[in-house]
Parts: sequence; structure tokens; C-alpha cells
Amino acid sequence: MKHFSKQQLEELYIREKLSMSEIAKRMKCSIHSIQYWMQKFGIPSRSRSDAAYLQHNPDGDPFIWSPPRTQADHILYGLGLGLYWGEGTKSCKTSVRLGNTDPELLRTFMKFLIRFFHIRHEDFRFGLQIFSDMDPGCALQYWMRTLRVKREQFHKKVIVSKSGSMGTYRKKSMYGVVTVHYHNSKLRNMLVSRLPL
Repeated sequence: MKHFSKQQLEELYIREKLSMSEIAKRMKCSIHSIQYWMQKFGIPSRSRSDAAYLQHNPDGDPFIWSPPRTQADHILYGLGLGLYWGEGTKSCKTSVRLGNTDPELLRTFMKFLIRFFHIRHEDFRFGLQIFSDMDPGCALQYWMRTLRVKREQFHKKVIVSKSGSMGTYRKKSMYGVVTVHYHNSKLRNMLVSRLPL
């Protein structure tokens, strides 16, 4: 069996963020050998969710947390968390999601994510749900214009519901319901942890 030092494994696994299989391939040994020495040195292995997150974000988190500094920042920060608490989909474990019929509310939430987490405007994705008596093209144009986003940021398929099947939503908007998505489980968990649940 190939021998490793603790320092060597920590460099590869923790600092370089390689997986055990990637280390085994680089060092030309079996993955069992890597697992043996990791356990021997007490180096904790990543959970499956951590490993999957790292695989999707090899360069680290795609967001950077910046705390509020000014009074205006604190107001926006409180608004953003309040919107997520009241309107966000907390049950989704993999992304930050918030749906509404009000474009100003959605823009405020996006502004919150951009200001405090440096999310790029082009990285937002959107889902559109309309009613059967609405024109999908007209609704898409409305939301693209009011949210200042491109067509490719919307999911290809527009969900069409039977008119009247969404209760009070039908009375609130002529253009359906938009859900803003930012796919990142770590940011989702960070936001949920800051809610008074």
C-alpha cells in the first residue's frame, strides 16, 4: 500500500479540494488506499451534498457576502429577508426561489441578492406561470421589459393554468406569476438560517 503523510493529504483534499478519486488517480493508487490514510490521520471526508456542491462550484462559492453598512443598506437587507420569509419557497433545498405577480417586489428581492451577495444579474433564472386566457408571448415580453432580463433567462416552457385555478393570483396580474430562481444550496441555507423560523 502506498504511504501518504497527513500534510500531503490535507494539501490535496482540503486546500486543493480534490475528491478522493481524483487524488487516487493523480497518485496512481486505489481509492481504498486514500480512504485508509484519511481515516488513519482523522481527516473528515465530505458529505455527499458537500461533494456535489464542490463539484458544481470548483472555484468556490459563486457569491460573496457583504454586510449592510449604511441606513439604506439596513433597510434593503431587512426588506430582502422579509420578502424571502413571506414569499420565498423555503422547501426547495437547492435554490433560492421567490414568486410573485408584482415586478417591483421581484426587483427589490433581486436588488437585495445583488447588493449583499454580489449575484450577477445574468445568473438569475425565471419561471413564468400564466392563465389559459393570456398570451404567453405578451406576458414574456412584459416580464422581460419590467425585470430587464433576457428571454434565455426564462425557462423554455411557460406553465399554463386554467383561468381561475390560481385563486387571488388571477385578480392581481394580467401577466401571470414569475418565480425568480438562483440555484445555489449554500446561499439558500444561509438565507434560511437568518430567518426567525
